[in-house]
Amino acid sequence: MRTGSVPLADLAGGFDLQATLESGQTYLWTREDGATYDADGARGGDAWYSTVVDGEVLRVRQRDGLLEWESTTDAESLLFDLLALDDDLHAIRAGASDDDLIRAAYERYWGLRIVRDPFFGCLVSFICSAQMRVGRIFAMQEALRETYGEPVAFDGRTYHAFPTPAALADASEGDLRDLSLGYRAPYVARTAEMVASGELTESDVRGADLEATREALKGYVGVGDKVADCIALFSLGYRDAVPLDTWIRTAIDEYYPNCARGNYAETSRAIRDAFGPNAGYTQTYVFHYLRSGDDEDGS
Repeated sequence: MRTGSVPLADLAGGFDLQATLESGQTYLWTREDGATYDADGARGGDAWYSTVVDGEVLRVRQRDGLLEWESTTDAESLLFDLLALDDDLHAIRAGASDDDLIRAAYERYWGLRIVRDPFFGCLVSFICSAQMRVGRIFAMQEALRETYGEPVAFDGRTYHAFPTPAALADASEGDLRDLSLGYRAPYVARTAEMVASGELTESDVRGADLEATREALKGYVGVGDKVADCIALFSLGYRDAVPLDTWIRTAIDEYYPNCARGNYAETSRAIRDAFGPNAGYTQTYVFHYLRSGDDEDGS
């Protein structure tokens, strides 16, 4: 076992592990006490979160001003990459717009960072996210890992990697439906086939501007504009992507009505301009703030 810790004071803007991993950005981390999005553990605490990347188990928790980790490998550089610990939150905040909603969201969840999830796991999990409650999305990803993912032993426990494209491509639609994927089962199966065969891969959708990348990602079955923007933001590093989900559309209706342009592309451009540079960061703070009901309870 390898262990280590990162002093939060050394990170530009600090860090909030729970806000980062429980803000709807990622379904590839597991909160080991099972209390993800549980109101009783909504803020604070020192729960362990775990994931498996490239066959390596990584566990992390925030406690006493430290980000502590345990892993099967020397994982500090991996941790910095996955959780964007090298981002300068002060600079990001300084460049963002400063209306009442944005100010309140940043103040409430200061330390939240944008994850950098592995591409295929992010792709599949957001295909599964359509019209689905967060708890169900997590449960589907856990079922996929435990059924099709490679087991990895660590510290007396067995963890499971996210399935490879080939493993999911070999699964039948019926098998995937048995894991409660519902109508998403054929989308996941076909998308896995596309990645496994090389028909459409991560390298094919990287490198262009945001709107071209969004269109390329829509080549996967089950990926529309919003899911494409989620993948661009939470895996591919497009920090200007603003997924127009229900909560952001509510924010547009209530706070930014001039940004409603009647179609996704133009509305997306308008709200990105309204949020300012690194609009995806601001989007995630606002999303988490509104989804958590903080604008209603005055906290």
